[in-house]
Formats: sequence, structure tokens, C-alpha cells
Amino acid sequence: MATRVYLLRHGKTVGSDTLRYKGQTDVPLSDEGIAQAEKAAQFISSHVSCNSAQPAIDALYSSDLSRCVKTAEIVGASFNLTPITIPEFRERHFGQWEGMSFDEINEKYPEDFTNWAKNPLKFSPIGGESTEDVSKRTMPTLKKLIKRHLDKTIAIVAHGGTNRVILCNLLKIPLRHIFRLEQDFACINIIDIHENYPVVLLLNHTQR
Repeated sequence: MATRVYLLRHGKTVGSDTLRYKGQTDVPLSDEGIAQAEKAAQFISSHVSCNSAQPAIDALYSSDLSRCVKTAEIVGASFNLTPITIPEFRERHFGQWEGMSFDEINEKYPEDFTNWAKNPLKFSPIGGESTEDVSKRTMPTLKKLIKRHLDKTIAIVAHGGTNRVILCNLLKIPLRHIFRLEQDFACINIIDIHENYPVVLLLNHTQR
């Protein structure tokens, strides 16, 4: 047996067509994001029903930001599950950069932006988090959930940055390489964890 984790990113958000660091700013799903979440829910429901070895989702967890909660509610409706919110699964906090575009940051904080581009693992904006910071708050919580639901199936709805950190840790990929893993809106990752040996069955899958 294994503990199965459906790890999702939230659907598209209002204003996501402009490249801005939203971080922990609480922005809602757009209409397109809701449609994406519904398609993800359909996929998971179909995938679970076809898998006789692990036929149900035992629990549903979500970042406490509304874009994740709404996505999780849509997924949970198929399983009569209400998402349990966990702040540790929030997106990286970008501090003073929250809500700013790449160009705005580069113009206002050119030195910091250069340092961030060179070393996002260690560097954090003023008032924000580094990649290591995100890992330190996210992974202990994930490990507790896996232990709590040993040989069961759980779903987690989080964020692009958070998911990359989780996947890198599980696959033992150095965290400096997190941006080599794409996480599209409403994507689905499936991981089976055999004792302490994670196996990724699906990565960044989206329903078109």
C-alpha cells in the first residue's frame, strides 16, 4: 500500500493576465479559474473511481487563501468533503513586492531584484520569504498529514511556488531548481508515497 496525494494548484485568478507577484495577497478565482477547477474535479473523480486499490479521498486540505479554498470546495463537492484550511500551504510571501509587476520591482528595487534572480533559494524581499523559508514551513506539515493518513488518499490544493517546493523535496531535487518544474493553473500532480519513497505518477496535468 501507499499514501496517495493529489496535489493541485488553484485555478486562474482575477488579474492573472498581468504578471504580478500576488504571493499571499488574497485574490479570488476568475470565471475561467472556476471552470478550470471544475475540470480538475471531474478528472480526479474519474481517476479515483477507476482506481479500485484506493477508491476514495480520505481528506481534503487547502491553503487558507480564497483562490485555493474555492478550488478545493469545487473538488470536494464530488466527494462530500469540506476542505480543511492550512496556512502553512500558503504561497511564498513577497513582502514589499506583493502586488507589483516584474518591471515595477526591477525599477524600484533593482539591486534586490538582481539578488532574487541570482539566488531565490536564500534571498527574500524585505518582509518576505525565501525558497528555504517556504520549505521550512510547508514540509513538516505535509509529513504530518502523510503520517496521519497512512495508506489512504488525500488531496491538497496549494500554489505554484508551494507545490514546486513540495515536489522538489519529495524528489530530492535541489531547491535552487524549483523553476524547472512547471505548475500551471488548476494542474494536478499525483504522488504515491511508499513508506519514505515517493513516486510521482502524474506531473502538472491540466484538463483542456
